Amino acid sequence: MADGVALTGGAIMRRMVRRNAGRLSASFALLCVWQLCEALVPILIGTIIDRAIAPSDTAAFVVGAAGLCLLMGTLSYSYRFGARMAFRVVQREEHALRMEIVGHVLHPRGARTGMLPGETLSIATGDAQAATLVVRWIGFTVSSTVVLLASAAYLVSIDVVLGVVVLVGVPVAVGLSQVISPFLARRFGTEQQAVAEASGMATDLVQGIRPLKGIGAERAASARYRTSSRAAERAAVGTVRGWGAMGATTKALSGVLLAAVALVAGLRALDGELTLGQFVAVVGLTQFLAEPVELVAHIGAQFATSYASAKRVAAFLATPRLVPPGTGVPTDPYVLELVGVAAGPLQHVDLRAAPGELVGVVVDDPAASDTLLDLLAAEADPEVGFVMLSGTPLTGLDPDARREVLLTARHQVDLFDGTLATNIDPNGELGDEHVRALLEAVAADDLVATHPAG
Repeated sequence: MADGVALTGGAIMRRMVRRNAGRLSASFALLCVWQLCEALVPILIGTIIDRAIAPSDTAAFVVGAAGLCLLMGTLSYSYRFGARMAFRVVQREEHALRMEIVGHVLHPRGARTGMLPGETLSIATGDAQAATLVVRWIGFTVSSTVVLLASAAYLVSIDVVLGVVVLVGVPVAVGLSQVISPFLARRFGTEQQAVAEASGMATDLVQGIRPLKGIGAERAASARYRTSSRAAERAAVGTVRGWGAMGATTKALSGVLLAAVALVAGLRALDGELTLGQFVAVVGLTQFLAEPVELVAHIGAQFATSYASAKRVAAFLATPRLVPPGTGVPTDPYVLELVGVAAGPLQHVDLRAAPGELVGVVVDDPAASDTLLDLLAAEADPEVGFVMLSGTPLTGLDPDARREVLLTARHQVDLFDGTLATNIDPNGELGDEHVRALLEAVAADDLVATHPAG
């Protein structure tokens, strides 16, 4: 675990809720008002029918219509501001989580993740987003639960059987739909992993395209990426199918439940035990209840998918540092020395670079150059020998103090959106010849030539 901080997927999710408790409480309260007002609409319409339309009472109708307008305005604004507050929390937490991931990667001592850049990008984007979405679903679940209980209470006041059907049927429908949640969590985790691997492989192939072309391995590389991409596609399709099964199951169960409520209400109306207005209210209320039932039923699947992403983020943040926490400070004169170094493909290497000298190292094996960079960045100790700056081993120096004197920069390739031309000239101010000259200057013209359209 990095920096002695232990994080789990559950801890990340609890932390999001805890540090936004005030905003989320206000958001959930407004969402409850929204849902309750939605439920009151058919009830108020039924009341208007019984007390204004049936007895032809114009004054009561005007009052009822004004009340309906006020109710619609209240539900509209309560949803607008409640959802906005929850969405703001999601965006803030997503950004904070993404910055935490970036900070872990860009820490002066680095992070030993063992991941390709594309995989890291997938965690910082897809997983960070999915992990925070559960905050909004909690709000919808709380408000939906409140309105379901309130609706059941209203139905009990009209007819005990109607209330019992809702109070018993909703938990049964929600419980049965949760059977699919673990399946969705596994599917989503597999999908995120497959997408990360495909993205990482794509970046890796772009980084090594020239060596691949040199040895004629383009087809083999394309075949490998195609296999990885199709695996990600199959995982994504499997996740969508899981959500589809969840939606179909929830709709079917809620449909059966609400049909039973409507049937009981119809029979009571035919027996004269319900007025016309009460029957309209019950039917309208049952139509509305389909939405909160589905929202409550989906919380398990949404929590499972968010938890799967939070676990990936937590595992990433727990990766150890690359560079040990040294305390030494290099002193002038700054002399870099490799004495009898042996590490991986490097064997018996001696090198000395003194101030004012320009030293070039010719390496015929990319693995050897990578190992040398690891040693100079203090990300690894040699198996034999010493790598020293001003007579002190690099791994014993404070990272910030060492970087003031010795800086290592690796060749890095990143994938980006759009074309080469739009990345070089995003505002379209340069002519084609100028763009071609820039591509030639950075030795990217041969890559452009490989594309049929240039």
